[in-house]
Amino acid sequence: MTASWGSTFFLIKDLLDRVPTLDFLAVRFAIASLALLAVAPRALGRLSRESRRHAVVLGLLYGLAQILQTAGLAHTPASVSGFVTGMYVVLTPIFAAVLLRTRITALTWLAVALATTGLWVLTVQGGLTMGYGESLTLVGAALYALHIVGLGAWSRPEEAMGMSIVQLIVIAVVCGLATAPDGVVLPSTTADWGSMLYMALVAGAAAIFVQTWAQAHLPPTRSAIIMSMEPVFAALFAVWFGGESLTSRLLTGGLLVLAAMLVVELAPRRRKIEGEVTHLTV
Repeated sequence: MTASWGSTFFLIKDLLDRVPTLDFLAVRFAIASLALLAVAPRALGRLSRESRRHAVVLGLLYGLAQILQTAGLAHTPASVSGFVTGMYVVLTPIFAAVLLRTRITALTWLAVALATTGLWVLTVQGGLTMGYGESLTLVGAALYALHIVGLGAWSRPEEAMGMSIVQLIVIAVVCGLATAPDGVVLPSTTADWGSMLYMALVAGAAAIFVQTWAQAHLPPTRSAIIMSMEPVFAALFAVWFGGESLTSRLLTGGLLVLAAMLVVELAPRRRKIEGEVTHLTV
């Protein structure tokens, strides 16, 4: 899922030269919701009333985060926006500790620190100040973190499809309402529609479904650190397909984020192995 999101960066950068951002988001998520409805038309009927309410809340959080991130991007450099958005890696364990009473281990905080440093190296090339644009983006990052925490608390594997559809519909409605006063601009070429469909079906419908299903099995903080690989994948795809150069900054930042993911992934396995050894010894 994170790799698919990373693969869209250079496509979005090109498409947004011709399609306004909110129009792109509204059309993308409308197509994504219709696609999942076509694949599983009965999934909504299998949701409990409580799960529907939860999915609506999650869709509102995600949709508003998209709008705030977009509005902030108009007032801050893209590199700074990327780093501030990545602050959901730090905010997720804080929200999880406060809202879910989750105990955050020292190793997890180490992984958060590694991921944050890696994001800084990857994205911030100049100074970082907290102006209007950065403040909007930070609120958006907080909403992304709440979305991750909410998914971790509310998603169930058997309801992943239905909850994904509701989220996508709500995101499309939120973005559609934001852009409706100016009308909706659609892609005008076959190539642009191809990019739109890839981002709607693969990085939209499939990715939201995978995230919803996966977070039924993963703690929120662990999920957030894994998702911090998004800018690493974005850099790799930009090098492979976008013609960008592989720099020491990309390598260093990418390795730090990868180290964070390995720390947060290997630590639970180590504890499990140690527990099994202790049990056998006893």
